Amino acid sequence: MIPIVVGSRSPRRLDLLKAALPDREFVVCPPLTADEPGFDDVTTVAGFESRITEIVAAKLDDVLSQLGIGDGAVPGQFDSDAFAVICADTTVIVTDDAGRRLSLGQPPEAGDWRAVVAGWFRDYLAGRTHTVMSGVSVVRCRRSTGETVVLNRVCSTQVTMRSDLDGWLDWYLKTGEPLGKAGGYAIQGAGSVFVTKLEGSYSNVVGLPLEDTLAMLCELEIL
Repeated sequence: MIPIVVGSRSPRRLDLLKAALPDREFVVCPPLTADEPGFDDVTTVAGFESRITEIVAAKLDDVLSQLGIGDGAVPGQFDSDAFAVICADTTVIVTDDAGRRLSLGQPPEAGDWRAVVAGWFRDYLAGRTHTVMSGVSVVRCRRSTGETVVLNRVCSTQVTMRSDLDGWLDWYLKTGEPLGKAGGYAIQGAGSVFVTKLEGSYSNVVGLPLEDTLAMLCELEIL
């Protein structure tokens, strides 16, 4: 029963893991830097899959260095020799009127975030189907030898939203829920009122595809 390090700032990912594995020890160790390349130059599904895998790999290197694994590692306060690490990244991929794919991140905390989210709903989400894509890495580590075994997966879920926003969007913006949420909504919260159809992993839309994550933990004999 080696401990599992959650390399993420997202409380939703930690909550999902605790719900699925209530008897395991979890340690939160997010990446030190929030800098990442983004998706502005990506237009294809394969491109999004490649970029999100790249982003997760960078997060993983950051976390492993903090835990004393890898080049330039600085041993931290995590003492167990053997442990697992989970890192992930999630983005919302929409299509504009010209058929171009775009990534929606989290609404800006500065400025009029409500206007930004309202624009996302009206231009990209309402009455349309979008993709929620997550990249996940699960690693089994041994600090004394520097040994790591890494598995990677990309999960995509199709989410369709209602076209009727009258009376709903203003109310939703007043809840404040869109802040900190990729795509400006939370399917596990009040944002669920907009969703009419879901194809794929529900937990992926929340922030971590549990099905894939648990399968990788089993493959690495962590579970």
